[in-house]
Amino acid sequence: MPHPAALAGALTPAGTPFVLNRMGYGAIQLTGPMAWGPPKDRNAAIAVLREAVSLGVNHIDTSDYYGPRIANEIIREALHPYPDNLVIVTKVGARRDPDKSWPAALSARELTDAVHDNLRRLGVEALDIVNLRVGGALVANETSIEAPLTTLVKLQEQGHIRHIGLSNISPRQFVEGDRMARIVCVQNHYNLAHRQDDPLIENLAARDIAFVPFFPLGGFRPVQSSRLESAAATLGVTTHQVALAWLLQRSPNILIIAGTSSIRHLRQNLAAATLALPTTVLTDLDAIGAETAT
Repeated sequence: MPHPAALAGALTPAGTPFVLNRMGYGAIQLTGPMAWGPPKDRNAAIAVLREAVSLGVNHIDTSDYYGPRIANEIIREALHPYPDNLVIVTKVGARRDPDKSWPAALSARELTDAVHDNLRRLGVEALDIVNLRVGGALVANETSIEAPLTTLVKLQEQGHIRHIGLSNISPRQFVEGDRMARIVCVQNHYNLAHRQDDPLIENLAARDIAFVPFFPLGGFRPVQSSRLESAAATLGVTTHQVALAWLLQRSPNILIIAGTSSIRHLRQNLAAATLALPTTVLTDLDAIGAETAT
């Protein structure tokens, strides 16, 4: 698969860099609508995971609150024992309530329980990378992350976590976290239409720290733009492929975790790694973010 990239800053216990293909897979769509309940077809979900790995995906993003629990259980059923080069990244810091909401779960007890839940359901002795999720559903806040991050650092010292990342954070929170721990990745809401993290991406790229956009295609409501549709028509590809290719060309430290429940869509997503967008197309697509911000 094209576009290999080391997950900057992330090291295995033996000191070998995690070398990741930039096109990963997000497990949120292994569950039911709105990441709640089981998928319509569990066997199809298992088949998508196995196909992804067979095509070179070695970076899977998940969380025990997807489902809840279901995504991790399907990952384990499909892929355990895991390939040596497979990196599974999970998130803690939220939970799912019966009303399908995503309230914060940032106390020491909640975070500790979440880490152990992920360990148990994934069937691993240590989690490769754990992202601390803070902020709201899509927007970061400016609360201190010292207390929850201290809990994760302790769990790392105990051997339950190999590496720590941050999710849904502000630039100020990154600075705070960076003083406390070795942060190997940041996962924030970012795509063609949501460009508020442009300065943060530049800062992380200079530090060789990975930036992983969640909702790279726009989320439960994909990005829609006449500019995007025109680019796709001109290049003879899908709008999703253009949006993913734009991210890959936006900055070399960006890793993609587009999710899908369809093998056909999976193959289309991965094919975006071979799509080189001409400069004129990139310039036109860049205008989408400015239009959305106004």
